[in-house]
Amino acid sequence: MLDAPLPGLAAIADEYDAILCDVWGVVHNGVAAYASAGEALRRFRALGKPVILMTNAPRPAAPIIAQLTRVGVPGDAYDEVVSSGEVVRRHLREGGYTKAFHIGPERDYSLFDETGIPFANEREGADVIVATDLRSDAETPDDYRAELAALVNHPAPFICANPDIVVERGGTIIHCGGSLAKVFEEEGGTAMQFGKPHRPIYDLSRERVRHYAPDATRLLAIGDGLPTDITGANANGLDVLFITNGIHQHELGRPGQPDPAKVRARLAAEGLGAAHFMPTLAW
Repeated sequence: MLDAPLPGLAAIADEYDAILCDVWGVVHNGVAAYASAGEALRRFRALGKPVILMTNAPRPAAPIIAQLTRVGVPGDAYDEVVSSGEVVRRHLREGGYTKAFHIGPERDYSLFDETGIPFANEREGADVIVATDLRSDAETPDDYRAELAALVNHPAPFICANPDIVVERGGTIIHCGGSLAKVFEEEGGTAMQFGKPHRPIYDLSRERVRHYAPDATRLLAIGDGLPTDITGANANGLDVLFITNGIHQHELGRPGQPDPAKVRARLAAEGLGAAHFMPTLAW
């Protein structure tokens, strides 16, 4: 009924065999780790149950793990990282593409590692377009409208490697690759997406859970984003722990003090459900 915030993950830990946990907004804010979240996940793993971190980051797991370490997320808080970039990279390897036109910053070049596909920042000769994020955090999606409109009639498929619309970085809202996909579709195009809320990343995450716990069936998804984490969990038949101190915190009451009525109303307005909610992940 979502009458009150969950007092802690410990209250429901026995009900689940594994956790699929969002990263940005739940375990860190892009600048620093949330210590209580790392501790909660460590304690869940201490019960012999796996934790898979699911992120829409448009990069493979290795650089994401390096970032987690830099911001202070403990390595024993999770078993593996499954990223949108990892799923996209699998698609690129299997797609028979010969050249990619990349829209995004240099930090995302690792997406193309081990694909065998050359990429460039110009579209001539490209048979796939891959948008990871905006090239600069100072830009907005409208800065790309003319460029994306010109790509609508390009014969190459348009892949969005990061379905997040925005993230919060140390209190500042940053536009992500999903905002480019939104503009592209507003201009008449169709964007292919593989991360949350879309099924491919959930299929891969379940595959990784089975590696650690072959008989696991009771999975809990933890996330803060309604259009990605909560929508994806609902669509894939997963219980949800909604973290309210993320990108929607100012819509749900005071930061750290979510109003149950506002939480219920916000979920209902989106046609979504959650089994539990709490402001920040804690044990």
